Amino acid sequence: MTYIIAEPCIGVKDRGCVDVCPVDCIYEGEDMLYIHPDECIDCGACEPECPVTAIFAEEDTPDQFKAYIEKNKKFFEEGAERQVAKGRSG
Repeated sequence: MTYIIAEPCIGVKDRGCVDVCPVDCIYEGEDMLYIHPDECIDCGACEPECPVTAIFAEEDTPDQFKAYIEKNKKFFEEGAERQVAKGRSG
């Protein structure tokens, strides 16, 4: 199991979840935040910190947000987190 971030985060990017994540597995994308599926330790600390209720355990993701499971995985498969980090440092 891992946690995912869904549609309610788009355009919000509150970052409260980032502040409480003990392993720094939440990355900022262009329009929303993403949780790295291989780095997440499934502690659940991020879920209650989200002011827009956008974070779900993968198996508890509501049907209307199921596509965000794949969107989260794809963000990291494509190396988007490295591109975002590169853009900030350069």
